[in-house]
Amino acid sequence: MVKKEEFTFDSRDGKTKLHAVRWVPEGKVICILQIIHGMAEYIERYEPLAQFLGEKGILVTGDDHLGHGKSVEPEGTYGYFCEQDPATVVVRDVHRLKKMTQEDYPGIPYVILGHSMGSFILRNYLFRYGTGIEGAIICGTGSKPQALVKFCKIFAALQGAFLGDKHVAKLLDKLAFGNYNSRIPDAKTGSDWLCTEEQIVDNYVKDELCGFIFTVNGFKTLFELLNRLNKTENLCRMPKELPVLFIAGDMDPVGDYGKGVRKAYEDFMSIGMERISLKLYPGGRHEILNEKNKQQVYEDIYPWIMERAREYRL
Repeated sequence: MVKKEEFTFDSRDGKTKLHAVRWVPEGKVICILQIIHGMAEYIERYEPLAQFLGEKGILVTGDDHLGHGKSVEPEGTYGYFCEQDPATVVVRDVHRLKKMTQEDYPGIPYVILGHSMGSFILRNYLFRYGTGIEGAIICGTGSKPQALVKFCKIFAALQGAFLGDKHVAKLLDKLAFGNYNSRIPDAKTGSDWLCTEEQIVDNYVKDELCGFIFTVNGFKTLFELLNRLNKTENLCRMPKELPVLFIAGDMDPVGDYGKGVRKAYEDFMSIGMERISLKLYPGGRHEILNEKNKQQVYEDIYPWIMERAREYRL
């Protein structure tokens, strides 16, 4: 029996109450996994994984980012983070939830998983706070050339100057994601690139809390997260001995069909990360945690987390 608890906590933006969830095992908690969700979705979409791990004694927690899910106020704007340095605030929010969880469950090994945009947040987290965790799972990630990131930042800044930061950035969205279905000749929706499980895609399309278009502010945040990942001085601040697992589908356009994932992996290798591994799932699209073979992905994640817990106790 896994107990689901919902709660709120104060964002580092100084004004927003973030919605968060904790899935608590019935017996002894042997490890904690914090999940950082992706763009235009919310934490409760990860409940199947949380239930699977919870039944094995792993507590799972996570929050809805600023501008996402139940963290958006009734008059709020989806896809808008905050005014001041949102790329730092979202990372600090992850850290605040981590510290709160550790206060309630002291002395328990701690692992963080970040998916998609959440993987970019997690990779930023690693060079700010990476020494405080036992492992990181980077899921559905990618890499973008610095020249492209700089161009995107300039484009977003111009849109913000003329249209305002809360402008729903349809043009930026089309430029960023418009070709993601290009390798799916029989695509039925604009979101088929997410996974091959049609019911998951249909649920995503119908869900009002999913698939919304980011504001200019949202895209500025995304591009700044990517910009910081391209700076060698940031990567060099990551703890070299931290275990890191990269997982992705080899048909995921976010990861450039494996190329972008390998590039991120090689970036970690280049600065001397000692304990990193990579697994690409054949035929898997972006949401491998929702794919038809998701059980296999779960079964791969579980022993990796347990190994981190075992090492913690040695």
